[in-house]
Amino acid sequence: MRPAPPNRYRGRFAPSPTGELHLGSLMAALGSWLLARRAGGEWLVRIEDLDPPREVPGASDLQLAALRSFGLQPDGEVVRQGRRGALYQDALDRLLASGAAFRCHCSRSDLADTGGIHRSCVGSGTRPVPAVRLRVPDRCEVGFVDALRGRQVQRVDREVGDFVLRRADGLWAYQLAVVVDDADQAVTDVVRGADLLDSTPRQILLQRALALPTPNYAHLPLVCTPDGRKLSKSGDAVPVDPADPLPALRAAWATLGQPGEAIASCTDTTTLLQTALRHFDPDRIPAPESASIPATVPTSPRCTTAL
Repeated sequence: MRPAPPNRYRGRFAPSPTGELHLGSLMAALGSWLLARRAGGEWLVRIEDLDPPREVPGASDLQLAALRSFGLQPDGEVVRQGRRGALYQDALDRLLASGAAFRCHCSRSDLADTGGIHRSCVGSGTRPVPAVRLRVPDRCEVGFVDALRGRQVQRVDREVGDFVLRRADGLWAYQLAVVVDDADQAVTDVVRGADLLDSTPRQILLQRALALPTPNYAHLPLVCTPDGRKLSKSGDAVPVDPADPLPALRAAWATLGQPGEAIASCTDTTTLLQTALRHFDPDRIPAPESASIPATVPTSPRCTTAL
């Protein structure tokens, strides 16, 4: 693993290829891009294609094309997790060798009485390919300071338990892959949606177990429908339209709590992004868990599958 270069900000946007970009994912991309550029740093894009059964064919190419249309160009090559299994296997082997991880034959039904929280193996049978879990110590409390939300604390043993690193179906778990990739890509600042806030303590535990650096974290508010549902889980999560990028960029800017008048006169994406960067104020990002979806967001007619 490469250590993070000192005093060099590296951020990233990491969508899963389960559909085209909608307003929530565009806001996350724009927010992470603005924070990286404001710090004079780099901005990377990584495709998190770890779960083939959930992927939509061609979605990652549409996502990347949309980012280009919105003027959000990554620095360097786009990384795809589906091609990085050797890195994950190496990390898993290290965790197993150290005793930090263990093989587990428990099924979901075996853990039903504990709400899915694993503290000891209770399965009566064996699986052809067991899952692999991280061993979470008793009374394991992990805290960190979120750049937008302040101090966060989680009792990982009680709220999560021993969590999966490789699934029983052989697929890599998100928690392991994201930790390995952030370290390998020398990511210093992770900016993402608040739906991943409770994953952060697990990732910090993994970083410690693998002797990897812990990046800074900032969790953006979720974009929600007027009735409070997360946009990506609702029928309102239709894709934004790359053929008409300015209205969608203005909507994403607004959901970040930034003043609309600052970019109102911009007539192309380059000018809008340059102007937005000059006026961007992270202190304006909404503190609550969610931001409201603007009344009108131009959408693409091609697909209605949400990320």
